[in-house]
Amino acid sequence: MENHPTTLADWLARLETMHPKAIDMGLDRVRQVKDAMAIQFACPVIIVGGTNGKGSTCAMLESILLRAGYRVGLYTSPHLLHFNERMRINGQSVGDAELIAAFDKLDAVRADVSLSYFEFTTLAAMQLFADTKLDAVIFEVGLGGRLDAVNVLDADVSIVTSVDIDHTEYLGDTREKIGFEKAGIFRPGKTAICGDPVPPASLVEHAEEIGADLWLFNRDFNYSGDKQQWNFSGRGHRRNSLGYPSLRGANQLLNASSVLAALEALRLRLPVGAQEVRTGLAVVDLPGRFQVLPGRPVIILDVAHNPHAAATLAQNLDNMSFHPYTYAVFGAMQDKDIDGVIAHLKGRIDHWCVTDLPLPRAATAADIKEKLLHAYGEEPSATDTERSIQTFTSPADAFANALSRAGENDRIAVFGSFLTVAGVMEFRNSEHH
Repeated sequence: MENHPTTLADWLARLETMHPKAIDMGLDRVRQVKDAMAIQFACPVIIVGGTNGKGSTCAMLESILLRAGYRVGLYTSPHLLHFNERMRINGQSVGDAELIAAFDKLDAVRADVSLSYFEFTTLAAMQLFADTKLDAVIFEVGLGGRLDAVNVLDADVSIVTSVDIDHTEYLGDTREKIGFEKAGIFRPGKTAICGDPVPPASLVEHAEEIGADLWLFNRDFNYSGDKQQWNFSGRGHRRNSLGYPSLRGANQLLNASSVLAALEALRLRLPVGAQEVRTGLAVVDLPGRFQVLPGRPVIILDVAHNPHAAATLAQNLDNMSFHPYTYAVFGAMQDKDIDGVIAHLKGRIDHWCVTDLPLPRAATAADIKEKLLHAYGEEPSATDTERSIQTFTSPADAFANALSRAGENDRIAVFGSFLTVAGVMEFRNSEHH
């Protein structure tokens, strides 16, 4: 018997190497272990999938339900700084001791079934939440939907926030193929919500084929609003004069509308009052989603790492007040459409600080610089004060450089992989202490 992990760090290190493939699509192994553990929920289960907007949607749902006095479990991924962020009970990250106990329990039951890091931790979250008396559980899909480990659960409400191109090697290279994968979380006779204003036909067809109760944006629910407030209207329910969500950015009303549609569908089991919706939206907090930090220069943290998210980031940057120069701290995984991300942002960034990331599947800073030179057509001269492209070995170094050059009226946008944003968050935390 190998040495049994006794700390969370040891456990996570073991999970990294326990399964031959980091991403192993398919549900048979996960379902087998879930059945062996007899995991089931007596409360409503909400599953959230989609290309972008999943994290924001989960955070708003959790925030509103907590304000309404419900006991809520939330599972999300990936994490920014601490693994514990992935599992929250009543708004608090689960502690190391509880995680270790859940991992031990799962390890004993799974026998010789091999599980990937994501499968193992997802099952542990299910077990933890099932063992805690909760009123609602929310699970964010890791990748796709149909073959994602989260999909061994049968959701009472499934939400697909948006469908765009990402993870093409697993999900296909068109919105129609990807839409079919995302729609895999829908269930016969259960509420299926799609917040994408232009849903792929494959998603709609799949929902209809299996007999899910499909709610489409602009058909079954929508929003309207002005600068001060907004209104939601669902199938039989309106919510008027709502304040804007504290999460900033162009797509947040779309995400909030999907959340309110889900709450309308669940209103007999989880009634929520108007004031609880208002407060829940006003206080919701999610690091790294167009997060604008106080102080000067302005610093924006955003985990935008595909073209769809980059287009939203570009729009959000345009909606800010004037800044003479914009610095970018950018690093991304090799398998991302980096050219597509650059295309949306190149007109808005003056100085690029591109960085390596501490993972073998990351693009190197040199790779990203090549793509930038291709996009701009030439390298800025060394004496050019208006434009620059520089490479760094870590997000912290790239950020420190941007900070040393930015004027107090400029802004620094930190975006790309979760690791880019996390690297800068860690650097800022260490500077403050």
